[in-house]
Amino acid sequence: MASSITEAAESGNVLDIINRGIAYAIIAAVFLSVVFIFVGGISFILSGGQEDKIKQAVSTIRYAIFGLVISILAVVIVNFVGQALGIDIVGYIDLKEVYDMVRNIGTSGESTSTTGTL
Repeated sequence: MASSITEAAESGNVLDIINRGIAYAIIAAVFLSVVFIFVGGISFILSGGQEDKIKQAVSTIRYAIFGLVISILAVVIVNFVGQALGIDIVGYIDLKEVYDMVRNIGTSGESTSTTGTL
């Protein structure tokens, strides 16, 4: 098992790339669901008592919660199917790796050399 998606791509392991893609998609879906719950809550607070804005905010919260539940069910279903096939797909869901990858993408354009110490 490669330690990152770039190593999986370099080694050409298609199963590893697919597993990581599924894991990243699930992480993104959960993150976006939580963000939309917050957006709906802020919209609800800022609705000012207007009925149409309240309904829109409640709908946003409702669908975000549905998305969160579906994302969690996706993890359970993918884990169940993976275990039935003998594949550890959920083992690829590692938030630390995603954070490190995003951080490395953000710093790849900057110079990595340091001229002084603190």
